[in-house]
Amino acid sequence: MKPLVKLVFRLTLTILTFFPFKIFASPQMPDYIIYKNDTIATYNLLVEQYLQKRDQTNREQLFGLTFRDGASFNCWRGYQAIYKIQNDSLFLSDIINCGSIKSKTFDKSASVKKMYAIFGDKMVGDKVFIDWFSGELSFPLTNKLLRWDGVFYRIYEAETVLSFYNGKLLKAENVCNYANVSKGIDRHYSIKISDILFKYIKKIKFKNTDDCDCSEKYLITIDKEGKISNVKSVKYKSVDEISDSDEKNEYTYCTNTIRKALSALKFDIIKDKGKPISEDVYLEIWVEDNGKVENWTN
Repeated sequence: MKPLVKLVFRLTLTILTFFPFKIFASPQMPDYIIYKNDTIATYNLLVEQYLQKRDQTNREQLFGLTFRDGASFNCWRGYQAIYKIQNDSLFLSDIINCGSIKSKTFDKSASVKKMYAIFGDKMVGDKVFIDWFSGELSFPLTNKLLRWDGVFYRIYEAETVLSFYNGKLLKAENVCNYANVSKGIDRHYSIKISDILFKYIKKIKFKNTDDCDCSEKYLITIDKEGKISNVKSVKYKSVDEISDSDEKNEYTYCTNTIRKALSALKFDIIKDKGKPISEDVYLEIWVEDNGKVENWTN
């Protein structure tokens, strides 16, 4: 590709992908949970889970607020929820306007009115028993951030995990979400994994012809054991989606070549709520006609 055309292509891609993310995917305010007299930020959307199970044709007006319309970029829901654990049961204690917990300006009576409009007979006095939730809630024991989706969900290196069944507390435990592996590659939050992967990919001697160009956006999977388990194009979920035989051969060659180059790597293990998780790492490369590989990852 000629240098000028290549530059225009790259600038256009940046405009289309980078700026919408910045505009529409702003970091969001957390909810809060009151546990053992502490009020702690939590990144679990329990009210949203309830709303998703209901037929909400006029959902935007539920709280006397309009979702997104006029709401802060940092609070697209238009509200924050406060949960409370009382007698080993999980309750919704309040629904408040964004940011009012810190300014201490929220109105308890207004909160109760909002909750009654949504939950009706599920109200128990001035709160709601969250019997629709079975699963785990977590909140940080440390400020060491391990993973963040850039919007809401966060994983911290050390967390308290509370396990619930139909709103009843079954177990509480402290967990560590990072495990060092012998000779494993560091995966702490400050480490840019895509740069580490590129160090090995740039050594590849790709064949670069009219029929085969590996310039592409890829998702590279680090599995629960810290090994590279899959390489796929962002464009396709699998090779089976490709009907054109030449394009299928190109896809297979490029993904297999990258996976082979990364196969010996071993990473430390990331966990969520104490359980190992896999992780997809985004990487975009550009292969020049002379075989030189460039890192185009934002």
